[in-house]
Amino acid sequence: MGMKIKRTMGERVGHGIIIFLLTLFAFACIYPFWHVLMYSISDSREAMTGGLFLVPRSPTFLSYSMIFKTRQIYVAYSNTILRTLFGTLLSVLLTALTAFPLSLKRMRGRQFFSMMIFFTMLFNGGLIPTFLVVQDLGLLDTFLALILPNAMSAYNMFILRNYFQQLPESLEESAYIDGANPFIVLFRIILPISAPSLAAVAMFYGIANWNSYLDCLLYTNSDELQVLQIYLRNLLASAGAMDSIAGVAGSDANRLTEETVKMTTIAVSVIPILVVYPFLQRYYTKGITVGAVKG
Repeated sequence: MGMKIKRTMGERVGHGIIIFLLTLFAFACIYPFWHVLMYSISDSREAMTGGLFLVPRSPTFLSYSMIFKTRQIYVAYSNTILRTLFGTLLSVLLTALTAFPLSLKRMRGRQFFSMMIFFTMLFNGGLIPTFLVVQDLGLLDTFLALILPNAMSAYNMFILRNYFQQLPESLEESAYIDGANPFIVLFRIILPISAPSLAAVAMFYGIANWNSYLDCLLYTNSDELQVLQIYLRNLLASAGAMDSIAGVAGSDANRLTEETVKMTTIAVSVIPILVVYPFLQRYYTKGITVGAVKG
């Protein structure tokens, strides 16, 4: 049997203070979203009394049923999901294709190209030059305008490059001896064993694509290309948020308040990311830790 270590009074007090502070910090991080969620499923009239929302007040899902009766929420959801899926896949592919050659010591000029890419992390052309480029390419008011302008991040490229540099050179050399070309080495050897770092980078891109709204605001005007964050922004900025559901709610609209509709829309836009994150979290820490260490 192991010996039981006795803690001094000072150690017990310090341990208790640490637990209290961590609990307080966790509550401060979780409560804002919990407040939104509890408010959205509370009766609108009782929710207007204010105070802490630890539990719903007279629970009801009326606001959710009304929100999902509107056509535009489905348009915004589908655009956001497609943009997140295709945008993330394209971004990860471009990032891997850039990071792999820059991780090879034998590549001439890799330091120069790495510095040029790093330079873009410090300075960029700005909104107006980027808008003009998108306009000249004929991408305005197209779905590609939501994907291509921000298709690759220099920060994520360096994470992936540093991860590739940790891998044994013997893997690549043995593949070349067997007659493999660089694409086969990348897609059949390097990428399969780089799953943790790829998952971390994909999560970064996925969250950025899901939450992004500025590119949609700048490059598109059609309601058919509206993404969820723009729908939410318009709802929160509108003086009459109830107008978006008044046509489908009928007499039930009188049972809802504008604040309840706003809280419901916020919850609807955040919940999908919270559902996906736990499945990628185990890759996240490992991918970032290894990719952040320079070999």
